[in-house]
Amino acid sequence: MPKLNPNSPLYNFPLPEIENWLKQMGCEQNPQQLNCWYIKKLEWEAEITLEIEDLNVNYLNAGADGSDIKRVFRYSLSRRDIEDAVFSGP
Repeated sequence: MPKLNPNSPLYNFPLPEIENWLKQMGCEQNPQQLNCWYIKKLEWEAEITLEIEDLNVNYLNAGADGSDIKRVFRYSLSRRDIEDAVFSGP
């Protein structure tokens, strides 16, 4: 099966391809909650949750006061747009 265009909406990608994409981006899947992922970069860390309607990102301790910063991305956005937004950090 050919890879889908990164400019395609994320909802066009089958779940195994989304999971492979997250792994390639450096995320680790939670073995108890398969829809939950974790990523740690030098400047930030985040939990990513694949929900029914959207992809939720919780940047841990990223606020000026140490609070979490939450972002929600609809699956109707392109994979490239989500990738650029999520992996550039909070």
